[in-house]
Amino acid sequence: MPPRSFPSSLRRLVIAGVLGASMLASGTAIGDELPAEPTGRLARLHGFTSELGSRAAVLAQQAIDMLGIRYQYGSNQPERGLDCSGLVQYVFKEAWGKELPRTSAEISRVGERVAPDDLQPGDLVFYNTLRRGFSHVGIYLGDDKFIHAPSRGGRVRIESMNISYWKKRFNGARRISEPDQN
Repeated sequence: MPPRSFPSSLRRLVIAGVLGASMLASGTAIGDELPAEPTGRLARLHGFTSELGSRAAVLAQQAIDMLGIRYQYGSNQPERGLDCSGLVQYVFKEAWGKELPRTSAEISRVGERVAPDDLQPGDLVFYNTLRRGFSHVGIYLGDDKFIHAPSRGGRVRIESMNISYWKKRFNGARRISEPDQN
């Protein structure tokens, strides 16, 4: 049975909502003419959409396809539910054919370390949610948003990294190299 996912029209609505909220927060109204060279939050938004057009487009789309799937500890199979590392493992496998370790702590040792100021869509963000480092992982989408499988009773969702809960628990970020396009 294929995983339960949102229809493409709803996925587009979610993406538009994330991007629209960013535009509103930047002071840009729907219908405003955008400057030729975006600045401030608009520049980051433009960078987000440009970046999604390249390196992270397939990752982001695969992750967004998982929105709403219920949390299931120890699972990396969407039809059964996903935990945080299972979501990351599944998305990277489906999008890039890239095999990642099973736990968030193990995944935290893969790829290269990324400074918070240098985050790009597709980077992995790690949190201390169980009184131990790197106990939770999500996929950065841009504009300080990440997608993750939160915890028992939850569903895969997009959240802001600026919420105090996540800010206090941030452990770092990693960038997984895109596989060769041979």
